[in-house]
Amino acid sequence: MMDLHCHVDLYPEHGKVLDNIKSCKYYVLSVTTVPSAFDGTANLTAGIDNCRTALGLHPQLAHLRKNELSLFDQLITKTKYIGEIGLDGSKGYVEQMEDQLFVFKHILNQCQSYKDKVLTIHSLNAVEETLDCLTQFPNAGKPILHWFLGTKKQLTRALELGCYFSIGPAMIHSSRAKKIISWIPKDKVLLETDGPFAKVAGKIQFPSDVVSVIEYLSVDWEISRESVISQLKLNLKAVLT
Repeated sequence: MMDLHCHVDLYPEHGKVLDNIKSCKYYVLSVTTVPSAFDGTANLTAGIDNCRTALGLHPQLAHLRKNELSLFDQLITKTKYIGEIGLDGSKGYVEQMEDQLFVFKHILNQCQSYKDKVLTIHSLNAVEETLDCLTQFPNAGKPILHWFLGTKKQLTRALELGCYFSIGPAMIHSSRAKKIISWIPKDKVLLETDGPFAKVAGKIQFPSDVVSVIEYLSVDWEISRESVISQLKLNLKAVLT
């Protein structure tokens, strides 16, 4: 199984999350929020074969760390995974949208020079703008919309752009998110935790906690747990190849 959006470097106790990654053996994508965190995060999980590190610049930090884009450009050849990137139109961040767009478009443009990038993308309260950017840079890579909360029309547009959608345990405790999950085609679903930020009943989520999503999908899709796992493995393979 998989956790394609996990902030490994930001867990309060690194030992616990590293032990969890090793013991569950799930394919884990360790995302970063600034380029300067990439090397340290990669070193943190060095030697763990089932973990990869993504190079990111989070939209909430774009206005503060846009000066790190030159470092991003230097590091981009080190990994095929890019994230966390994207846009955030929430209160407190929408005011920095110009900087966010500058950073996001720069990253997408850089990714177009390669043929293998996998992108994990934040689009909170900025779905339309995020999809506009992906339309502008169609060859940036395989986009995964993490914790997608758009409309059905926006989801349809995202599918036309080749997007996948990663869903986590916290989402299945939200009526709005559950409705959105029901719209996503089975072959476009991936799993995430967004740990340590996303919590369930106040509990930090670890990669192994994606099992709750598998159980949920088994009921929602009306197929066996084994069939859900088989489908998710096919989806992961499609993204990675």
